[in-house]
Order: sequence, then structure tokens, then C-alpha cells
Amino acid sequence: MIHPVILCGGLGTRLWPLSRKSYPKQFARLAGDDTLFQATARRLSGDGFAAPVVMTGAQYRFIATQQLAEVGIDPGAVLIEPEGRNTAPAVLAAALYLAQTDPDGLMLVAPSDHAIGVEDGFRADVMAGADAAQAGHLVTFGVVPDRPETGYGYLELDGRPGAAPVVPLKRFVEKPDGAEAARMVASGKYLWNAGIFLFSVRAILAAFDAHALDLVAPVTQAVEKAKSDLGFLRLDADAWAAVDGISLDYAIMEHTDNIVAVPFAHGWSDLGSWDAVWREGDLDETGVVRAGPVTAIDCENTLLRSEDGHQELVGLGLRNIAAIAMPDGVLVADLDRAQDVGQVVAALRLSGARQAHEFPRDHRPWGWFESLAVGGRFQVKRIVVNPGASLSLQSHLHRAEHWIVVEGAARVTIGDDLRLLSENESVYVPVGTRHRLENPGKLPVVLIEVQTGSYLGEDDIERHDDIYARAPEGGA
Repeated sequence: MIHPVILCGGLGTRLWPLSRKSYPKQFARLAGDDTLFQATARRLSGDGFAAPVVMTGAQYRFIATQQLAEVGIDPGAVLIEPEGRNTAPAVLAAALYLAQTDPDGLMLVAPSDHAIGVEDGFRADVMAGADAAQAGHLVTFGVVPDRPETGYGYLELDGRPGAAPVVPLKRFVEKPDGAEAARMVASGKYLWNAGIFLFSVRAILAAFDAHALDLVAPVTQAVEKAKSDLGFLRLDADAWAAVDGISLDYAIMEHTDNIVAVPFAHGWSDLGSWDAVWREGDLDETGVVRAGPVTAIDCENTLLRSEDGHQELVGLGLRNIAAIAMPDGVLVADLDRAQDVGQVVAALRLSGARQAHEFPRDHRPWGWFESLAVGGRFQVKRIVVNPGASLSLQSHLHRAEHWIVVEGAARVTIGDDLRLLSENESVYVPVGTRHRLENPGKLPVVLIEVQTGSYLGEDDIERHDDIYARAPEGGA
């Protein structure tokens, strides 16, 4: 069995405004009905694959498990990193975890936010590399390039790919300029670095002992002192704080002579920028890709996305443009500058704009909410509660609430009163009254909440009971 290790902690700033720190691109539906994270989990499931180990941050733990449940995949473990420390510590923590139960097993490390068009072909390549991994090699997967690309790192092969599925690897190459990328692609000896790896648990632990010994002690301590929390495994924060952030490439792969590559050509993309999303999209005869309610008039080689579902986005006479419309932010950029969108996020962060990192929908363990209207002493929200989920038993010091159920049926607690609210029914929650909202059904509950009061901040919450074991004070 191969143990997938899904790295699920990236921020995806180059895909702003769709991808933000509070809800990054791996959880978005950029291509198809599944999110990128769900597609990755499906790709690494089935015959020959064990349940996945998911490496993620505390703020994403419930989103990850909910999205896995939506596609019928149970994680083998969800390891919570107290802080992001890049890929090497995450891989080491996963290897140490797996060593407790299957020290001779194989682990397949994959980012959660890549797209691969021919999944059966990718699985076949993974199985082709399994023999080399079982023999003790560290196996990396490289994409046969179809164009010069300056946004990716490269793998230089020791010779051209041949009939053998595994090729000796000469070295890793940093992102080149345009001329160097063209030269490398023309030589036929280079692959794009996909950041996907296959090796035995024993082999990667031995590699860390040989090349990154400074990581071993603190990461080992973080795993040994990890605490179980609602089915998640929280790595020890004090030990993790001593861990240096470094990528697996820099820590291990560029220093070992025990590495081989498996070339594959199955429609891979890291979907790391809007030009990559445009390239992988459904281009019409003029090179326009549309998503959501959009209209293109006399446009060429352009990406138009409206993520609201109701906001019509119209492009007129656009050439080589990405236009992405969200309810709280719009990006219009030259596709040739798509790699620079991270600069937009940095500028917004400096200006204090919440759009730099906050998503319009605030995702919580029980579902999500979004603000529809805000005034001096009122706020209107749409709230969606997942089947079987429950908000905390809570109270507010400064605001009252009115709930109107518009879809489904909700069980509500107001003080000592417990009742069931159906569609078109409402209830009033006075200031200071303990209350709870639950969804006992099998379909989501949708309600409109009208808040009134002198202060409407999310920190005006006192939790008296919470099935998700969150802090007594804070957001809903």
C-alpha cells in the first residue's frame, strides 16, 4: 500500500481575489465540480492506496475534513501544524507518524492544489516508480514540458528519457529566464519540477538523518508530544516553534545522490497563477475562457470569471487580460503579469485592507456565513449550517439577533426554550440570552440573520458549550 501525504497548507496569493489566507485555492473549484483538494484526494485513492495523511493548519482542519466527506474519503490522519514551516518539516512529521505503524511502507507526497488531466496515467506512473522507491531510491515526478516556462523549477535528467519508466536525475534547476527555459526544453533533457515525491518511510527518514539532522530532533519531539483533538492530531507547538522553515528540495533532494525521476505527460498544471488557469480552461475559438455569469464582446486570449453567481462581468475589447470579480474585490491584470499578483496582496496588506487575507464567506466548522448588508447599528447575514452541525451555545453582550429560516428546518435554543423552526418561520434572540442553532436534518439549513445593537463585531461572543472545543470567546 502507498500512503498518500497531502500537503494542504499553501496560501495561493497569486490567485487573489479567489484565493486568500482564510480560504486558499486548494479549497476552491477552479476546474470541474471538485475542489483542487478533493480532486487530489480522489486521484490518490483506490486500489493500492491507503487512506491519506493530510498535513494542514488549524484554520483549515474542518474545511479539509468536510471536503473529504463530500467525496466519500476518510482521512487516515489529519496532522495540524501549529505554524507553516514549508514542506520539509511537514514531510518529516508525516514520515515519523507513519513509522509508528508502517515503517516499511511507501509514502507519496503531493501538493493539494495541482491539476492533472489524465489521472489513470498518473496512477500508472506512480506504480511504475514504486519499485525504485521500494528499493530505497527517492523518486520525484517531473512533467514533460510542452513549452518554455519561467514560472516552474526544472529537473535535469542524466540523459534523455527512454523506454524505462525511471530515469537518473542529475540536478534540480531554479526557475530560469525565458532564453534559458527555451534552451532547456529544446534539449529534451529537462522536466518541470512537479513537487511530487515517492519514497519509503525508512529511506526518507535516513535522508533527513544524513542531510537535515537539525530538523529531526524538534520535529520528532513535536510528533511524540502531539495531542489528539476531536480526531485531529495537533503537533506540539513549543517543539514546532524550534523548527526551521525549509523546502524538501533544499533540505534533502538537492543533496542526495539517491534520487531518480519518473517523467509523465498527463496534463499537469500547478494552477499557481491566473495565466495557468486560463491555459487549462475551456478556451473558445478566440482564446476566451468564461466562468460564471460573464459576457465577452470582441475579446481575445482573455479569462473572465465572476465568482458571485449573480454579478454579471462584461469584457469589451479585451486582449490578454484576466478579469476576476468577487463580491468584495475585482482583479484586472495583464496575463503576462499573472506571476506578479502576489504584489497586489502585499500592497493590500500594507494598506490594511481586509480583502488581502479575509474571504467574503467566513467558513466555520458548522458551515459558513457572509454579510449581505452592514449599517451603523445593524448587520444582515446569510448563514448556512451543514447537516448534523451545531453552532456553540453562546450569548452576546451588545447585540440582539433575529433569525429567519429560508431553507430547511433548524432546531433553536433560546434560553430554556427549545423549538423547531421550519421555512418562513422566525425567532428573536434578546441581548445577553443564551442561544444555539442546530441542523438536525440531512440538508443544509439556510437562514437570514439580522443583528441589531451598539457593537456587532465577531468577538462579541461568549461560548458556554461548543462541540468543536473552540475558545470560550471569539467568532461564531
